[in-house]
Amino acid sequence: MKRVFSISNIILLSIAISCSTAKDKRELIFQDEFNGAMIDPSKWTFEVGGDGFGNNELQFYTKDRKENARVENGNLIIEARKEKWEKNDYTSAKLITKETFPFQYGSIEVRAKLPKGKGTWPAIWMLSKNIKEWPDDGEIDIMEHVGYNEGFVHGSVHTKKYNHIIGTQKTDTIIVKDATSQFHVYRADWTPDKIEMFVDNKKYFTYINTEKTYDAWPFDQPFYLILNQAVGGNWGGKEGVDSGIYPQKFLIDYVRIYKSK
Repeated sequence: MKRVFSISNIILLSIAISCSTAKDKRELIFQDEFNGAMIDPSKWTFEVGGDGFGNNELQFYTKDRKENARVENGNLIIEARKEKWEKNDYTSAKLITKETFPFQYGSIEVRAKLPKGKGTWPAIWMLSKNIKEWPDDGEIDIMEHVGYNEGFVHGSVHTKKYNHIIGTQKTDTIIVKDATSQFHVYRADWTPDKIEMFVDNKKYFTYINTEKTYDAWPFDQPFYLILNQAVGGNWGGKEGVDSGIYPQKFLIDYVRIYKSK
């Protein structure tokens, strides 16, 4: 029987083959679907403290405290709470892979739903495993969201030459209107040549390694992943903190990291 293919069918087939080929070129090297009963200590450790973290943040990051970090219904929940803890008036959690999975280059995908309200400041980001001086050794911000500007999602890089302290930060923003009510996939593709940011496969930020200097590109070394929810701070609290909204949950459905084959 003779088959007739329309142009639209050929285009769709071509797109499907292209997407499949692209996925086939990636190898999954780290994965957490949060389907167990607890946070996996072989994948995550906690950063602890309440000294403001250089941003005058208000929270104390606790360790292994289910009120602030737990696995529930297939999600990692990072919960910021209004409660006294040592010298701080809020608690939260910060999970890192510094000791468990530092890596160099890859595609990082995190499916998440963000907290809302003035004072919330969730982030998905990365730092150099061998960081000695910030921002000289680099920072990659895959997703930042400040609650007073709901729906505006930011992707950035920080280096010695390009950072917000001296007004040269490389950054961009995408509007995700339902970021606090629906899950979205936040992704960074990191290669020796460039760093690109996406939300639901829509690219909105690119930083290219054009200068080939450490001051501008300190990204040829192992980095580690960070998931946290800050409260207030220089940026998150720029328009104040609404203490009445807490507790607030930052939900992460999965984390997947791929490398090119």
